[in-house]
Amino acid sequence: MFKKILTFVMLPLIFLGCEGDLNLNIRYDKIQGLEKEARVIFEQNQIGTVKSVSYDPAGHYFANVAVKREFANAVTEHSKFFIVTDSQDKEKKAIEITLSQKEGVPLKDGATVEGSTKSSGFFDQLRDKFDEGLGGIKKQFDKFVNGLHNIPEGEDFKELENELNQLAEEMRRSGESTREKIQKEVLPKLREELENLRKRLEEFGREQEMEPLEDKMEEIKRI
Repeated sequence: MFKKILTFVMLPLIFLGCEGDLNLNIRYDKIQGLEKEARVIFEQNQIGTVKSVSYDPAGHYFANVAVKREFANAVTEHSKFFIVTDSQDKEKKAIEITLSQKEGVPLKDGATVEGSTKSSGFFDQLRDKFDEGLGGIKKQFDKFVNGLHNIPEGEDFKELENELNQLAEEMRRSGESTREKIQKEVLPKLREELENLRKRLEEFGREQEMEPLEDKMEEIKRI
């Protein structure tokens, strides 16, 4: 009789604890070995657990995770959800949450969000840098263009080519959704900058020096 009473008293507390969790469905192109019970980490602290991993007919994986309510501020519109090697067990995977910006709108319980790989995270940052002024690539363009009167070194072109090589390599490693995002949001701005650079080179009769960069852009376009 005492056990029945104890169970009756404890059940509401158990369910109350479950209701306190923030539940999210995270969609991935690749699951990379992530399994049920994997840790969810924020700033090296475990803030939740993967409750289940599933696969849908459209070719996506879904990780259902429960985040402790006291860490809800780490889960906003600016959160990124990376699958990483668990630092406590190299044989396992974990989900690491990072914030690209502070003070975002908190995600609601039951929300479905896009997961990230390290590659797509890199390109989210790259896209932000393009929006702010094209980041390192823009700086390299500016450096090159501003130095045209002084006959820039061949290494300036080489640096630009290396940037494009990195872009191509990261695209090959990325999932389809990430590649599509880069094609739509990043490459048009990059092509615009290349065209501006070509026009400047034409003033000096040096447009042929653009050929390696244009070849690389064509390669990226086909990825």
